[in-house]
Amino acid sequence: MSTRPRLTLIAAVSEDGYISRGQGVPWDLPRDRVHFRATTAGKWLLLGRRTYAEMLGWFRDHTPLVLTRDASFVPPIGKAVRSVPQALDLATKAGVEEIFVCGGSAAYELAFPHADRLFMTHVGTRLGAGVAFPKIGTPPWRLVSSVDYPADAENAFAMRFADYRRG
Repeated sequence: MSTRPRLTLIAAVSEDGYISRGQGVPWDLPRDRVHFRATTAGKWLLLGRRTYAEMLGWFRDHTPLVLTRDASFVPPIGKAVRSVPQALDLATKAGVEEIFVCGGSAAYELAFPHADRLFMTHVGTRLGAGVAFPKIGTPPWRLVSSVDYPADAENAFAMRFADYRRG
């Protein structure tokens, strides 16, 4: 009997809860980029089509699953899926232990009810408006670890890497 993979949402979120101003990542944080690459190395990723297109050059050792309503869409790398349960089913059959949801907002919203873990970078800035990340409430989420980093010459904003678990 196989168990379903852990579903982890990974995102960088402003102090006021936004992941973007509408397109792309609104900050350049090399520390977060290194963290993202190290955390997701060799993993399956679930992404919306726009995020997938923005990240096409990133997929070296990843297996991207593109969440799309367009049944005719065939990604050049990875596979198209129509739902989060379909992505989980594919990963279960492949014996995958964890899938990382990397955005955008619709992918996060659809995956949030199924999520087991949130791996967040809390960025020390406010965007004021834009594309919001789902609200993290307690319960069901509990913070299990976090590491703070100050702003520095390469990273314009302070950040906190935080690991939340459901339950």
